[in-house]
Amino acid sequence: MFQKSPKKLTSSITFKTPEEIEKMRVAGRLAAEVLRMIQPHVREGVTTEHLDRLCHDYMVNVQQAIPAPLNYRGFPKSICTSVNHVVCHGIPGPKTLKKGDVLNIDVTVIKDGYHGDTSRMFHVGPAPIAAQRVSRVSYECMCIGLRMVRPGIRLGDIGHAIQKYAEAQHCSVVREYCGHGIGREFHEEPQVLHYGNPGTGVELAPGMVFTIEPMINAGKRHVKVLPDGWTVVTKDHSFSAQWEHTVLVTDAGHEILTLPHGETL
Repeated sequence: MFQKSPKKLTSSITFKTPEEIEKMRVAGRLAAEVLRMIQPHVREGVTTEHLDRLCHDYMVNVQQAIPAPLNYRGFPKSICTSVNHVVCHGIPGPKTLKKGDVLNIDVTVIKDGYHGDTSRMFHVGPAPIAAQRVSRVSYECMCIGLRMVRPGIRLGDIGHAIQKYAEAQHCSVVREYCGHGIGREFHEEPQVLHYGNPGTGVELAPGMVFTIEPMINAGKRHVKVLPDGWTVVTKDHSFSAQWEHTVLVTDAGHEILTLPHGETL
């Protein structure tokens, strides 16, 4: 969430200690629980503002956590809701969801000083075939990237694999926004591009924690930012989709910190 690429961050990669990893497991689990909680509320006639309010109250009152997006660089809400051709950073508002809408809900919680960041797609009733398809491709792209995470692999290998699969499905990868390192800070090194060349980029090592969150368009990759300064949309008005998890690099491979209990990829 909220990471624009390419951007020079000021700090180097932080490798998490066992104590920090445990705190990130908790933050990741809480973020996953918010998405599970909100799922039955995503339906026709509901406003995204209402969804935001439910998530905010759940994070603050039930989880005793902090919604990271709220007031982050001036963002006015506690979650992002990106509907149909909105790529990312959609601001919850009074417009009601209608049958056939698809939306991404992006959640980041802060618990005991550490962040957990995750997002997923929701369908409001039967969605158009194109929307269903780009949602599926985005999920598969995320899974391809996550399954590659292990010590010794390079981020360029992951980006290349995601891009190759998306384009083989006649979709496109948004290049202006990327995944990111995460921990005490919302955005840390490394930047995780969802396109690129194999054998390039940072080499993964145990203790690194970052997000993989490919934004995939059904049409062309080009996007624009609306006058509100936040909402990113596809220039050709095609559907866009995104799924996201926070992942830890371990000695044996990886651990997905935001995977809901009982679920597998």
